[in-house]
Amino acid sequence: MLAAFFLGVAEMKKLLVLGVGNILMMDEGIGVHAVHELLKDEWPEEMDLIDGGTFTQDIFYLFVKYEKILVLDIVMGGQEPGTIYRLTEDDLRQNQKQTLSLHDIDLLDSISMARMTGKTPELHVLGIEPETINWNMELTPKLAGLLPNYVELARQEITMLLHKNP
Repeated sequence: MLAAFFLGVAEMKKLLVLGVGNILMMDEGIGVHAVHELLKDEWPEEMDLIDGGTFTQDIFYLFVKYEKILVLDIVMGGQEPGTIYRLTEDDLRQNQKQTLSLHDIDLLDSISMARMTGKTPELHVLGIEPETINWNMELTPKLAGLLPNYVELARQEITMLLHKNP
């Protein structure tokens, strides 16, 4: 019955770009800062950009409306702050060395719930290693300086995902 409900959703769009993180926790919020920068650009109607904040798995209903999802977020992979990670769902599920953040777990739960409806988007994560996560609304100087490059990489990733067939 649930799957039948979701089969009736409007035509699927090609791409959702979801910026996630907590802007009250310094570098934790870089995905949200990045999506706000991307919102200043003009984009095709076949995609949406959303500030996901500190979403939980209850937004899986969004996932069933898209062929692909690009998540902008921190990734704690143990590398130098500012290190960029390009990950897929398989990477998140299989990489035992990567420390999964709560966002990653919620992402995987959301994808699993979407899968139960018969609509599974292709998941991509463009992550960046944080320097500091602590109470403050400002990014660390290092990540603030890297934000323009991170946003440009996101633009490139968006372009590639829009032109890549599923």
